[in-house]
Amino acid sequence: MNQMSALDRFLRTEPEDVGCGQAMEMLHVYAELAATDPEAAAMRYAGLAAHLRACGPCAEDLEGLLAALAGPGL
Repeated sequence: MNQMSALDRFLRTEPEDVGCGQAMEMLHVYAELAATDPEAAAMRYAGLAAHLRACGPCAEDLEGLLAALAGPGL
C-alpha cells in the first residue's frame, strides 16, 4: 500500500467510527451479539461496525473472538 492510498483511506473514515479505544472496550459485547445475529450487532453498535470496516487489526480481533465463541473446529 502506498502512502497516498493510506491517506485516502484515512480521509474517508466514517464520522461515526468510534476508534480503536472504544472498539476494544466493547468488542466482546459486539462479538457475543454478532455470533448469533451479525446484522443486529451492526445496527445496534453502528459506530463499532463502522470502525471494524475500516480497521483491519480490530476486525481480526473480532474474528478471533467469534472463533472462540464458536468453539473448537471440526
